[in-house]
Amino acid sequence: MFKRKLAKHLKNSLKDYDVLTLIGSRQSGKTTLTRHLFPDFDYRSLENPDERAFANEDPKGFLSGLGQNCILDEFQRTPQLSSYIQGIVDEPNNKRKFVLTGSNGLLLIDSITQTLAGRTELFELPPLSYQEIVKQRKSVSLNEHMFTGGYPRIYKDKLNPTKWLRSYFQLYVEKDIRQITNIKNIDLFERFVKLAAGRAGQLYNANSLANETGVSAPTINHWLSALKTTFICFSLQPHFKNFNKRIVKSPKLYFYDTGLLCYLLGINEAKQLETHPLRGHIFENFIISETYKNLLNKAQENNLYYWRDQKGHEIDLVLDRSSYLFPIEIKLSQTFNSGFIKNTKYFNKLQEEIGTQLPEINAQVIYCGDKENVFKNSKITPWQKSLL
Repeated sequence: MFKRKLAKHLKNSLKDYDVLTLIGSRQSGKTTLTRHLFPDFDYRSLENPDERAFANEDPKGFLSGLGQNCILDEFQRTPQLSSYIQGIVDEPNNKRKFVLTGSNGLLLIDSITQTLAGRTELFELPPLSYQEIVKQRKSVSLNEHMFTGGYPRIYKDKLNPTKWLRSYFQLYVEKDIRQITNIKNIDLFERFVKLAAGRAGQLYNANSLANETGVSAPTINHWLSALKTTFICFSLQPHFKNFNKRIVKSPKLYFYDTGLLCYLLGINEAKQLETHPLRGHIFENFIISETYKNLLNKAQENNLYYWRDQKGHEIDLVLDRSSYLFPIEIKLSQTFNSGFIKNTKYFNKLQEEIGTQLPEINAQVIYCGDKENVFKNSKITPWQKSLL
């Protein structure tokens, strides 16, 4: 079993709260992790039709039949239990603890915010991060990392990534998507997801996707919401600070897992990435998704953005550090070029013009080379070291 960086935060949470809520994509390792951390807790999967029927028909009887502490897996399938759990944890001198997990963020969050606000702490478990993988597996090439992705089952059982991800995607469409949205034509939805994969790392344009998919723009927006709710995709928002410049306001689209992204792009072997026309976008997706995973694994707020003005100046990734913004450029090249810091210099000059005090090291370039350096106040970092 992989050691998950989020584990210590989950253990500490139940010291302060009676309810712990863990969300994340199907097969990200939620069940394995919670059962490992809390081995004495009673476990019930609400994917099981019998357990779900019991919970729906007799909520009080279901909960009273559990052990004092329990894990309720795929809790979004029985959201009405939230009210009954609230009643239990609000009792004077309550000693019961509940761990709730779910792979549908919207349904689960809606149910707990209405009844369990202030009584639970919410965490998100992404697929395995690069950090978690390399600590327990031998180092492999960048292409292998991007191609394999981070779903634990692939590593645990030494499975062929393409075959497993094909089954994973089919199960995802048949179970998760049908639960949350009324899709009449599954083929069109699958076409949309594959077209969206081709736009990873690019600006989201609903009208363009609608035209190519053959559905309306509102349908595309609804489908994208479903992908986000089930932790397949996430958006990187443009930073709102415009320095009196006209900025691009559309979000950029990224996939949580580059293994799934490669599958959706029809990439069947890691070596295909060497010459694939979207290799640069896949690499950018890899770095940004890994950066996002590291935030989630530290239970920290999302402070990630990008920035682009209408004159073509762009920063791939911006970290909001409250008193200043830290720009990061992501480059596929194995050789550093001084031109890599052109946009970060421009961006930092705009910050200084409005009175922002910048630290000595005020930008970063993440690239595919192997030399670490500092060049004109910019940290030049090989991709491996940027993720550790």
